Amino acid sequence: MNAFRDLSMASEEVLRVELEEFRRQHRDLDEAITALVEKGTADPLTVKRLKQQKLRLKDRISWIEDQLYPDIIA
Repeated sequence: MNAFRDLSMASEEVLRVELEEFRRQHRDLDEAITALVEKGTADPLTVKRLKQQKLRLKDRISWIEDQLYPDIIA
């Protein structure tokens, strides 16, 4: 049973690392989109694709957060 707990802890650590990386990527995309829009020369298709990528990251972040911090209904 101890090996299962070690595996679980390792999996949790991987999720935490992924969570931080996805949050960083999400921030970077947000900054890139803002810069492109403020510049006024942004290709609308490029902005749309970046926003879609940002939404996919947000979904992944939410999924990982749900795995790490499940809602406990009492």
